[in-house]
Amino acid sequence: MRIGRILSAEGEVGWALLESDSGCARWIRGRFSDWAPLVALGSISEIELASGQLQADGFRLLAPIEPGARIFGVGLNYLEHLTRLGSSAPPHPLSYLKPESAIVGPNEDVIYPAVTQQLDYEIELVAVVACELADSRHASSCLLGYTIGNDVSARDAGRALGRLDLFTQKAMDRTTPLGPWIETIDGVGGAGQPALDLTMTVNGQVRQKDNTQEMIFSLDEILNYIDARCVLRPGDLVFTGSTSGVGLESGLFLQPGDIMEAYIEKIGTLRNAVSKPRRLSPHRQRGPIGAPQGYS
Repeated sequence: MRIGRILSAEGEVGWALLESDSGCARWIRGRFSDWAPLVALGSISEIELASGQLQADGFRLLAPIEPGARIFGVGLNYLEHLTRLGSSAPPHPLSYLKPESAIVGPNEDVIYPAVTQQLDYEIELVAVVACELADSRHASSCLLGYTIGNDVSARDAGRALGRLDLFTQKAMDRTTPLGPWIETIDGVGGAGQPALDLTMTVNGQVRQKDNTQEMIFSLDEILNYIDARCVLRPGDLVFTGSTSGVGLESGLFLQPGDIMEAYIEKIGTLRNAVSKPRRLSPHRQRGPIGAPQGYS
């Protein structure tokens, strides 16, 4: 079952059940924290839906994120990627936080930040939390489902510091595509480690191709690791890492006008273009990688 966050022609925003065959949508009534656990339990018939339908031309898909949800990222989670970078598997997941302002929806432009000259793409499976993990035997059983993320990163961030600058690399405004919808947990094989093919193309050229079974740390391990440090709440998103083929390996970084298409089996395709760099405000102070920090 597909669940999306939509904007209607009348300006109403909310969650809706999406019909893949007709393209129509029906509003889901109630709070996310009330109905999401029901979907995770397979009790879809218990959620309250609006009686009428929205036709496909009567709404627009937004990024499928609950307002106020937290966004967690995990890096270094595919062995081939690490091998190509000359690195070894870490002893535990490397995690970070991403602000909601970084998110852009399906078919929206990624804004090329002025603070980087090495903008990179990263297709990722994104887990959507339905309820607190508590003492669940399998953490993934607490998920609403999965969506697609493109963890666009500034690879030259921190160069002048001589160390990692995850804030600049991962937190930039309007650089992280998410969507186009959430495929519920039953639609991707249920709880446990998913086995989904994923492919990233840039201007039609395949750059990344792998399967989520190749993760170093499983979904259950990632969720438990994060939850032990910061209790996961309904609506929270977890980016689960990207595979090999990124621009950092080949030197083929993103340029304005590029079209990125991130495909994950059983979910769909997330398409986004890269915009021109923002014009800089000359009065802004320059940052450590030689580019102003502010924009006009």
